[in-house]
Amino acid sequence: MWCLLALGQRNSTNDRGTLSRYNGLVRTAVLPADEAAIERAARIIRAGGLVAFPTETVYGLGADALNESAVRKIFIAKERPFDDPLIVHIAHIQQLALLARHISQRVWDLTERFWPGPLTLVLPKTDRVPSTTTGGLDTVAVRMPSHLLARKLIERSGCPIAAPSANRFGRPSPTTAQHVLEDLDGRIDLVLDGGPTPIGVESTVLDLTQDPPMILRPGGVTLEALQEILGEVRLLSSSASEAAKRSPGTRWRHYAPQAQLLLVESAKLEQIVRELLEDGKRVGVMVRQSHLPCSPPSSVLSVIHMPLDLSEYARRLFAALRELDAHRVDVIVVETVEERGLGRAIMDRLRKAAQDEKSHQ
Repeated sequence: MWCLLALGQRNSTNDRGTLSRYNGLVRTAVLPADEAAIERAARIIRAGGLVAFPTETVYGLGADALNESAVRKIFIAKERPFDDPLIVHIAHIQQLALLARHISQRVWDLTERFWPGPLTLVLPKTDRVPSTTTGGLDTVAVRMPSHLLARKLIERSGCPIAAPSANRFGRPSPTTAQHVLEDLDGRIDLVLDGGPTPIGVESTVLDLTQDPPMILRPGGVTLEALQEILGEVRLLSSSASEAAKRSPGTRWRHYAPQAQLLLVESAKLEQIVRELLEDGKRVGVMVRQSHLPCSPPSSVLSVIHMPLDLSEYARRLFAALRELDAHRVDVIVVETVEERGLGRAIMDRLRKAAQDEKSHQ
């Protein structure tokens, strides 16, 4: 029989109190996100430092978006290519004019419906935004998070905050403070621990410099919801390389665990897993069906049963990938999900995590 290791979710930190670690570079403090911690984080942002904080999507790694030297620290800490643009977070709609030009009526229609929330808009940038923040592009990606802690931090900092996901470049995005530490401990100044993030996948990125608008990255706001407001909305195709440059998470391998990841349709799942086990691989599985059949007794199989509900699946996705990595599996086999609603965002993340690997669909 397979030896099934039921993997639960981790707490965001082992100790909800102050936690500091040191690896010879800088001291990274982890603080429960109370008023005093938010004020300390705002001082760090104003001084040009780096703070990881929760949003409704994932934890972001924040710096003053208008401070070029501070923004450069984000790229260095994450080991992120400098031509990969960052998303700028604002707390009030009035801040949009500081960052973007040519704000049309459809921008206001979208912000009225979806802000604050997980929708990022790509617009022509103003001269106030450093080219480092936008990856050298003449556009800027902007969103207003719905997470109250995130908006409070932006308000207290007194500036828009550039904040990609708070992880090493290419790794699964962090949905807890502990995930941030796993990747960035010793590289940043502070982590505000606000518990697990409620959505779990990044924002939808919508390019409004094109007509019709184009989704560059599916996320927390679905295609169907955008179509209700805009009518025709296109999805980024694999051939639209120039459009892809306007969004993070489109041109490089992202969200990837250390183990090889294979995407497999349900009908082929049993066969692929059996072949990998017979080849001597330590296999982890993310599956939505209730059980799996038997296999050779020498096998050790780590299984995470993912929810049928797509919202709950998205919330648990990155934590599940990190959990399987912690069990040192060689291969993670993931059952595909239907591409509707949040399923598009889930499959987008899984395909990028499996990039350069052979899928079995």
